Amino acid sequence: MIKGLLTMLILGSVCGLILGIASKVFYVEPDHRAEEILALLPGYNCGGCGFPGCSGMAAAIAEGSGDVKSCKPSSQAQKDAVAAYLAEHPAA
Repeated sequence: MIKGLLTMLILGSVCGLILGIASKVFYVEPDHRAEEILALLPGYNCGGCGFPGCSGMAAAIAEGSGDVKSCKPSSQAQKDAVAAYLAEHPAA
């Protein structure tokens, strides 16, 4: 019984150590640009742009496959703000 308990304790500790090291070695910095672009959009979630709501549009703009000009309810000031943000924060 003690031998099995010690085996599981050691095995769990080794697996935890491996997972802890892997989380540091393979860490990827998340791209927060989609969230920040979403804050600049009007937030109507109308789908008029062809994307499933403003969050889909913001994600597409951040990855480069979307264009803010297709957002029909946004004003020109909002479109300019998104364009200025993208100029300041290009894709990595």
